[in-house]
Amino acid sequence: MAGGGTAQEKSTLLHLFAGGCGGTVGAIFTCPLEVIKTRLQSSKLAFRAVYYPQVHLGTISGEGMVRPASVSPGLIRILKSILEKEGPRSLFRGLGPNLVGVAPSRAVYFACYSKAKEHFNNVFEPGSNTVHICSAGSAAFITNSLMNPIWMVKTRMQLERRVRGLRQRNTVQCARYVYQTEGIRGFYRGLTASYAGISETIICFAIYESLKQHMRELHLTPSAGGPETKSTNFLGLMAAAAISKGCASCIAYPHEVIRTRLREEGTKYKTFVQTARVVFQEEGYLAFYRGLFAQLMRQIPNTAIVLSTYELIVYLLEDRVK
Repeated sequence: MAGGGTAQEKSTLLHLFAGGCGGTVGAIFTCPLEVIKTRLQSSKLAFRAVYYPQVHLGTISGEGMVRPASVSPGLIRILKSILEKEGPRSLFRGLGPNLVGVAPSRAVYFACYSKAKEHFNNVFEPGSNTVHICSAGSAAFITNSLMNPIWMVKTRMQLERRVRGLRQRNTVQCARYVYQTEGIRGFYRGLTASYAGISETIICFAIYESLKQHMRELHLTPSAGGPETKSTNFLGLMAAAAISKGCASCIAYPHEVIRTRLREEGTKYKTFVQTARVVFQEEGYLAFYRGLFAQLMRQIPNTAIVLSTYELIVYLLEDRVK
């Protein structure tokens, strides 16, 4: 029993380590795209958008003019603006709290996911989609609850525009400012939207695990019939992760916009439902997909890097911890 318990503890630590490494590598490579995505989601960008009045054909006096339509800047335009006005360093705003949070976040997530899968395999049919869905949902709920304060600070830092000659707040100063102006509750703004985003995680892992199973059945990995973490098909895992995250992001993306709005400083957005209603009434349904292209450009390679790094480390080290 003692030996079994020790092996189980070592396995949990392995998943913690592998998840932390994968998350750190992914965060560093994709930080600039996350900054751009967050700026695109912000209401401050929405109200800076250029407006072109729509006039019905055949009108001369302008009586046929209807509500103006906003044209939001695209990814390239935001990137150019940041580089020109704020400098390249601003593309890495929020990387500090991201690195502080991503390693424990990914570590906690993958450890919880692994433990939950062991539990649900005893409740439902082992290896079924139900097991993967319940495991992913449980792990995401725990991780979001624990890590929301760090992600809140990260979002605030990414939304802060740099003014040349003035120093921006660092991670500690930003966290102190949030506490002084909004109290402890301020660190949990956007948590309800994060809970809504659990659906994205569930969809992602359900598709990812199904693709892995399909790859094994087609003998595309040398580990067919062996433990599911033992796969050396690195490119195959990256492709499976990219496909699964791309599908999940497109389906569940609106919660990302709502979460960013809730985390803005001094805004009118109060609750998840109220924010969704205000965004829809003032900006239309397309506003819920603002920044989606930047999100896909960031999340797909990020998820591919995270999951494949995680799988590779587990594969390389699993035999050594037994």
